[in-house]
Amino acid sequence: MSEEEVVVLNFWPSMFGARVIMALEEKEIKFEYKEEDVFGHKTDLLLQMNPVHKKIPVLIHNGKPVCESNIILEYIDDVWKEDKTLRLLPSDPYQKAQCRFWGDLIDKKW
Repeated sequence: MSEEEVVVLNFWPSMFGARVIMALEEKEIKFEYKEEDVFGHKTDLLLQMNPVHKKIPVLIHNGKPVCESNIILEYIDDVWKEDKTLRLLPSDPYQKAQCRFWGDLIDKKW
């Protein structure tokens, strides 16, 4: 596989960004981290890559943005799937639904 460009736009205390970074590190995917000031001046890159919500995290893969942490996790699992033993979500539909349930609960309660 050729070298790919992976960039994460994030704000360090964000638990949503942290889950993206953990997933990339778990799968040993090299990425560039770019810190965003979400309370101050948002960069042109953030506004360009996430024009709808204008928030982090954003994964930029070969120039294409993917937004929202749970969607990013599924994207990571789909794109970098060559190692079948290291999947972020189980392949069993019921177990996958359970993981999504708990992820959604965490998103909505915290």
